[in-house]
Amino acid sequence: MAVKQAFVSRVDPWLPPVALMVVIFFLSAQPDLNSGLGVIDLVGRKFIHAGEYALLCFLWWRALRTVLAPRHAPLAALAIAVGYSCTDEFHQTFVHGRHGTPVDVLIDAVGSVTVAIALMRRQTSAAGERA
Repeated sequence: MAVKQAFVSRVDPWLPPVALMVVIFFLSAQPDLNSGLGVIDLVGRKFIHAGEYALLCFLWWRALRTVLAPRHAPLAALAIAVGYSCTDEFHQTFVHGRHGTPVDVLIDAVGSVTVAIALMRRQTSAAGERA
């Protein structure tokens, strides 16, 4: 039982970011996600883009902080999230009815950077309180 518990505790933080990446890939493979709501649909999807990559950055930080130094984990999580955004947009260029754009990478990066900055500020303030 102890071996199983140790395995689960080591794997647990790594499953959520990978699962979210699978969901993002699946949604990106859909030929058309247009709801027909025009501008509301467009703006809403951009907010969702930023939000899903903010969450991805947070989940990667949560996993990476178990193996990296505290100051490196947010930056590594940011690099993974933005890198995945680039590959996701490239993937969309092969999906009929979709197109990958650098603007979407930028929107995804805004979400990821927001989380990374918040995490780094939290670390800085926590370190200041301990001093």
